[in-house]
Amino acid sequence: MTRISRDFGDTMQKDAVPSVAADVTFPSNRFPNYKIGANNQILEPKEGPEIPSMKEVVARETAQLIEQQKRLSVRDLASKFEKGLAAAAKLSNEARHREAASLEKHVLLKKLRDALESLRGRVAGRNKDDVEEAISMVEALAVQLTRREGELIQEKSEVKQLVNFLKQASEDAKKLVDEERDFALAEIEKARAAVQKVEEAFQEQERISQTSGKQGMEELTKEVQEARRIKMLHQPSKVMDMEHELRALRIQVAEKSLYSLQLRKELEMSKRLGAGRSHVYELDGSETLGSFLRITPCMDKAPDLSNCSIQWYWVSTDGSRKELITGATKSVYAPEPFDVGRILQADIVADDQRVTVRTIGPIDPAPGLGSYVEALVRKPETEFNVVVTQMNGKNQPPHCVHVFLVGRMRIKLCKGRITKAKENYSTSMQLCGVRGGGNAAAQALFWQAKKGLSFVLAFESERERNAAIFLARRFAFDCNIMLAGPDDRASRET
Repeated sequence: MTRISRDFGDTMQKDAVPSVAADVTFPSNRFPNYKIGANNQILEPKEGPEIPSMKEVVARETAQLIEQQKRLSVRDLASKFEKGLAAAAKLSNEARHREAASLEKHVLLKKLRDALESLRGRVAGRNKDDVEEAISMVEALAVQLTRREGELIQEKSEVKQLVNFLKQASEDAKKLVDEERDFALAEIEKARAAVQKVEEAFQEQERISQTSGKQGMEELTKEVQEARRIKMLHQPSKVMDMEHELRALRIQVAEKSLYSLQLRKELEMSKRLGAGRSHVYELDGSETLGSFLRITPCMDKAPDLSNCSIQWYWVSTDGSRKELITGATKSVYAPEPFDVGRILQADIVADDQRVTVRTIGPIDPAPGLGSYVEALVRKPETEFNVVVTQMNGKNQPPHCVHVFLVGRMRIKLCKGRITKAKENYSTSMQLCGVRGGGNAAAQALFWQAKKGLSFVLAFESERERNAAIFLARRFAFDCNIMLAGPDDRASRET
């Protein structure tokens, strides 16, 4: 072993480690950040823009995903989750690279500290103090690097949790997309089957369109129901075409019915003339629910109806039974739903002479009224706009519009926030069509809410009036109450 003399050590101190002046100030109190390149050359790091930490990037991406989740569709949400998964994987790779860089820094710090330790044994004096200060700075940097490594491990675990969350969310989104697609395909198949069924029914209806009028109306009702089913299955264009065709068929059926009624009237007149009976009066009007019948004179010498006593009756189809219609004492009578399927007869008494006129056949139902009422039955309460023409027999201003509400348990009449009447269904309640009056009789009904409180209400159309009567009687029947006109209850029960 070669011994190093004192003189050689002093020369080493002076040549290898130059002295540092006392007034020198360092730019920072931390150890400089540099890298050792090839041939142990020190490389200065390139300064660039400050890169945000991985934790900040993860927090920002998570906030953006939560903010956009409410307004994204299921497919877009799945796409966003996949992008987030890729971003999380990228962050995980960056974390691994940072971990490798951290290990490399540890190795460099270890080498630097060993070099300084070996140098401290060879120097003395002020240079030795500088070396010890450099060693303390290296140790502080190692402690800071260790703390940073702990934070890096924590961030790595958070990134792993985020990756697992995004994977699960992506799988859930894909599953939801598949379920929605299967449900949509099933609905499309159901709609196609319903459309095919309606087309077959429509073709069948065209083949039997030349049959009798009543059979044609029954088939038209079925077609309307099928058309509504198609409308519920999002086929508006086909429904519109079917509605136009059905409207044209209804017009044709109505024209044929009027023509048939006219022929039957002429046939009845010819039978009476053949039997030698005088034809003084006749019934004018369509024998259908929604219209009105008027007694008109057929001879110039016929007595004036204003001087005659008139009474309307229900007559059985075989003519064996006749029932009085209470209150029907006018020359005009508007059939109500209770009259459907019955023959109506009017007796005119003038100068001790009795003349009888009656309908040719039973009163026919209104086309489409049954399906309209069935649609209203599904609602808990239905509103109708009405005008109160009479209250307790006294005329009222015709411009006051009220709301007539028919519910499952009660009937209510109100004007704005003011309630005129609100009564549950009871045995004292009466409801029927107005039995007499002018051309507006087909749009009016009589309602006795309770004893001592009655109204005459005018509706917007004949259909609304008949639907209100049908609906009220249907709900009252569910409450074990029979709604009818004055003195009608006994005849109905028989």
